[in-house]
Amino acid sequence: MPAPVVQTIQDHILLESRIGGYEAADARRDAMAAAYQSVADLIGTRPRNIAFTENATASFSLALSSLPFARGDVILTTRNDYASSQIQLLSLRARLGVRIIRAPDRSAGGVDVQAMAELIQRHRVRLVCVTQIPTNSGLVQDVQAIGSVCRDAEVTYLVDACQSIGQLPLNVAELGCDFLSASARKYLRGPRGVGFLYVSDRVLDQGLAPLFIDMRGADWIGEDRYRAVADARRFENWEFAWALVLATGEAARYAMAVGMEAISQRVTNLGQRVREQLASIDQVRVLDRGSQLCGIVSATIEGSDPGELVTALRSRGINTSAQTREYALLDYDDKRVTGALRISPHYYNTEEEIDQAVSAIRELLQQQR
Repeated sequence: MPAPVVQTIQDHILLESRIGGYEAADARRDAMAAAYQSVADLIGTRPRNIAFTENATASFSLALSSLPFARGDVILTTRNDYASSQIQLLSLRARLGVRIIRAPDRSAGGVDVQAMAELIQRHRVRLVCVTQIPTNSGLVQDVQAIGSVCRDAEVTYLVDACQSIGQLPLNVAELGCDFLSASARKYLRGPRGVGFLYVSDRVLDQGLAPLFIDMRGADWIGEDRYRAVADARRFENWEFAWALVLATGEAARYAMAVGMEAISQRVTNLGQRVREQLASIDQVRVLDRGSQLCGIVSATIEGSDPGELVTALRSRGINTSAQTREYALLDYDDKRVTGALRISPHYYNTEEEIDQAVSAIRELLQQQR
């Protein structure tokens, strides 16, 4: 996290310790409104369309729960969606009898958008949901083209932007999505334990609301009646870690001050540098496929356990992450691997740090021989 984000958290926690949680929230109402505005500005919408949540997965599940699925309804997704999203869809299938259809990938990688359009025409598709950047790959899905298909067919569209928020410029009007779920951490550089959900005016006008709506999102107006609030707050809960919400607003302002176009270009270039250097190592196979790639780099390394490599690199001050087959079962099975090492450079990383990381991997592999 950048220093201003950390300072924002500390300041609000200290204020709560001095005067109390409710009182601190009342004292910072203007700052809270500014947090909604900043996140809205980041993705090209209005504060009324932003709901703060605990994380991206919570945002995703709240959106899912607002749709009145019936047995036989189709949820159309891809072979590269986040594991938690796939599990939630399978849970819906087991409980409600919906059908899950995964659109095929193109030979070059990434979902076949034309195939998605044809599937929408053939089936009773109630929802299309797509992870813009999978956690397991540098692939960037063409969510804008998918959004155009969904708008033409008047199908509800949910985009998981957990890995793309703060990494790529995003405008929800251009994406044409009804929901967008995101995390404050990762490339946005906010704190853990907070995320947000974009909710379109179309969704709000339809009266959609989460299944387990909270007293922040609705008013109890009669013994057997409640009324959802008019804006996206209907997707929020009463209890908030307001320090983290304020910090998310600060992270959004920080990213916009740096410039999303500049961030995107920098991260993409650093990711490409990693790929090119890894490809020169005989034991390494870079796994990223697709017409557009981002800063996330995934690779399998012959004879090496990704988890052990992460530990060895961390001892040298180099942060990477390891993934197993369960993180991306379909994608990893297609690529015939059981896991991967993931390297995710941020825009503040230097070319020298990239070179050092790859050199460290090369040295570790030589020591294993």
